[in-house]
Amino acid sequence: MMKAWTLAARPKGMPRDEDFALVEQPLPELADGQVRVANRWLSVDPYMRGRMNDGKSYVPPFQLGEPMQGGAIGEVVESRAEAVPVGTLVSHMAGWRDEAVIPAQHVQPLPDLGVDPQAFLGQFGMPGMTAYYGLLQVAEAKPGDTVFVSAAAGAVGSTVVQIAKAKGMTVIGSAGGRDKTDWVRSLGADAVIDYKGDVSVVEALGKAAPDGIDVYFDNVGGDHLDAALAHAKPGARFAICGMIDVYNDAKPTSLKYLARLIGNRVRIQGFIVSDFKDQQGFYRDMAAMLGEGKLQREETVFESLDRTPEAFLALFSGGNKGKMLVKL
Repeated sequence: MMKAWTLAARPKGMPRDEDFALVEQPLPELADGQVRVANRWLSVDPYMRGRMNDGKSYVPPFQLGEPMQGGAIGEVVESRAEAVPVGTLVSHMAGWRDEAVIPAQHVQPLPDLGVDPQAFLGQFGMPGMTAYYGLLQVAEAKPGDTVFVSAAAGAVGSTVVQIAKAKGMTVIGSAGGRDKTDWVRSLGADAVIDYKGDVSVVEALGKAAPDGIDVYFDNVGGDHLDAALAHAKPGARFAICGMIDVYNDAKPTSLKYLARLIGNRVRIQGFIVSDFKDQQGFYRDMAAMLGEGKLQREETVFESLDRTPEAFLALFSGGNKGKMLVKL
């Protein structure tokens, strides 16, 4: 038997506890080419909120009553696949549960990079790849650029800050509260905006970047996107990774400074991490930065499968510093 979280009802606005249900289901017998994985770490990520809606997107919606999905790290405890023997630590997408039977081609043995296994759900996994490719390929950030990063204390944003500094850029981060702003500053950010403070984001960014910004890495939308447009230099590039400000609310982003993108020839591009396939290049570059002491990571950990929805919901109230994880 496995225990798995299912979507009991499609949320309207912020999800509630009753929108989730923890169920027990039998695991099938292994067929040739399959493995049984006991999960050790689960990831919860803001994009999962979109999968709770019944609408078209770049990934299919969660089905009511079916086990939800997400990144996970687990140990192979039974195998009928020669290439993935018992004892192998793997990453896969059958999260939100304690065990899973999975085709071997759908699991990825963890590379030996000298980091903890859960790092492959954060800085060396999907969030890290999102940061790396969004900054360097989508936004085409280069040494000397001034980069503005929203949600800079999150899993993606904190990695963007560190990669940008390692590559010779000036970095302005935004985070909420003294603890998080101090941490982002400790990562090397040249200036940090407290979006929970008394000064508006657009005013604070103007003070932090009086000459404007070359790159905006967006995790938030809303007033942060407005501020970035207000202070964009000619030829600025925006990489739109996420807009957590509107995930639980149908309110429109105001875009009050949208007209500035015409005269300043601002390029705004949305992206998803699956657009990029060169994982080996990512691992090489990140391992080099790690070896040079240019990368730190922070994790916020909730213990036990039972707390997975709680960990997920905490993402929307700023409850995480660094990567949000569930430890089984």
